[in-house]
Amino acid sequence: MADTSTQSIVVGAPPDRVAAVICDFPSYPEWTEAVRRAEVIEEYEDGYASQVRFTIDAGVMADEYVLAYEYAEDLSRIEWHLVEPSKMQRSQRGSYDLVGNPDDTTTVTYTLEVELSVGMLGMFRRKAEKMIMDTALKQLKRRVEAPGAAH
Repeated sequence: MADTSTQSIVVGAPPDRVAAVICDFPSYPEWTEAVRRAEVIEEYEDGYASQVRFTIDAGVMADEYVLAYEYAEDLSRIEWHLVEPSKMQRSQRGSYDLVGNPDDTTTVTYTLEVELSVGMLGMFRRKAEKMIMDTALKQLKRRVEAPGAAH
């Protein structure tokens, strides 16, 4: 059974800049520690990725999988799901919700639901999920706020 976890962070940039970093999949290996490769394998007519193949290596867990993406028209929500089971995952669903704040910052809420195909005690799985989400949000924040980040 899959558990859903949610975490939020405030990023010092407007939502369009945050969305631009999230949607720039080929650059993920530059700023996301576990991602070795992110390859857009299918696009929508507007150029946004509809399917992305990820190769990850997080030490204890290495995997390759394809995620299918959908976007809100204003990019306030970016969601995905695992196309087919991988070596390590039976299913994965997730989303980023971006809410602009009056001070030109963005509250990013990351929701993730993963069902692993390998057994893991609930306590360890929850700890791993928290670490994955925590790392993902902090790395996203660092990338968006970096000097010289795409404006």
